[in-house]
Amino acid sequence: MEQEIENLRAENAASRELLKALADKIDKLQRRLDGEPATVVHESPPLTPPPTQPMTWETREGAKVPFLLKFNINTQLRYLNTLDSAATFTDHLGVTRDVHDRNDITVNRAMFILGGYIFDKRAQYSFTVWTSAGAASIVVAGNIGWRFNKAFTLTAGYTGVPGSRSLVATFPFFQATDRSMADNFFRPGFTQGAWASGELVKGLNYLAFLGNGLNTLSITANKIDTNLLRSGSLWWEPLGAYGEPGKSRNMYDDYFASRKVRIRLGTAYTQSRENRFSDLDQSSPENTSIYNSDGVQAFATGAFAPGVTLQDATYKLWAVDGGIKWNGLSVNGQYFVRWLSDFVADGPLPLASTFDHGGELSAGYFVKPKKLMPYVRGSWVRGQFGNPYEYGAGLKWYFLPTERLWLNTEVFRINKAPYSGAFTPYTAGMTGWVPMVQALLAF
Repeated sequence: MEQEIENLRAENAASRELLKALADKIDKLQRRLDGEPATVVHESPPLTPPPTQPMTWETREGAKVPFLLKFNINTQLRYLNTLDSAATFTDHLGVTRDVHDRNDITVNRAMFILGGYIFDKRAQYSFTVWTSAGAASIVVAGNIGWRFNKAFTLTAGYTGVPGSRSLVATFPFFQATDRSMADNFFRPGFTQGAWASGELVKGLNYLAFLGNGLNTLSITANKIDTNLLRSGSLWWEPLGAYGEPGKSRNMYDDYFASRKVRIRLGTAYTQSRENRFSDLDQSSPENTSIYNSDGVQAFATGAFAPGVTLQDATYKLWAVDGGIKWNGLSVNGQYFVRWLSDFVADGPLPLASTFDHGGELSAGYFVKPKKLMPYVRGSWVRGQFGNPYEYGAGLKWYFLPTERLWLNTEVFRINKAPYSGAFTPYTAGMTGWVPMVQALLAF
């Protein structure tokens, strides 16, 4: 739909230019016949609204080599302070572990995305450079796809595993600027693979994915095991599109103050046989995508029993999400259920599997349309080894007339964080109040 709208706008602009040129020629000819000098025709302002994609290069319709290039940038700057937390925490085995305190200003994310089509409108491509100064990480990724029709596009390359709503074309337009504690704890990450996507019937969308693992951003191919991950997401928008066309199509907030109620209902399932990707004599694994609910990495030595290291496990995640927005108000939530099973370890374990579940809920309202949106949010985990939770409130300020640039301030309270991530505000075991100030540009 977005591409069709862009094509219509391009055709409309071309038609206006042609009509203007014809009117110019007719006027000049008429003036010459009448013996009068030709008048200058002043171009009237365009009647169409500004494009939803500000940086686009596209060949004219019927060009010998069809080509479209869209240039996108996401930049997130953040001040984070976790000094209110205690210096240590105790895991479910009674082991005391350090909490890493933070008080820093970082370029938390910077992404450069080039995408479009080449040679044929069905031949789609994208090229992404993803960086995080806070995590000292750089990833260069590319995708190639073929759009058979509206219901079926086949793509291969690098992408987020679609096990959570936040990993399906939503970043950075969450209710809060960052993913919640529960989302980060349960969700998969990013890997290479192949996927099918499309709109089966009006309002019903899907993404089916086959990939290398839960998170292989920093894992070389010779360390990845032979087990492939399977994941799929299905979501329904029964009352029309959940957002306006463009980059912010899947925005959680109701920035555009919908005149009619908009609803989203979705579900996702992911299953993967995971390996620690490190030799057993190394206590810290390279596979850091799975945490226990007490904040200890599942593949770390001593996570389940003193001196015992888990080498392989099966990860299963089911998620259900929903959202509603109307007239500047938006409410969004998601619930997760996770199973870890089929353990292989270098020693005896006290259990054969673990079960964790939890959720997230957020709500925001534009007290000043397209300018100020206060929000509240919370998330929780009910786990095998702990019951962490968080709650907080924040304010988004859109100081220019666009949803692509904003300032965000937030304060949240967390109890026994079960997850660590350098480009998230969470450190395993932290308990206390956390203030953040962020600026985000997405165009």
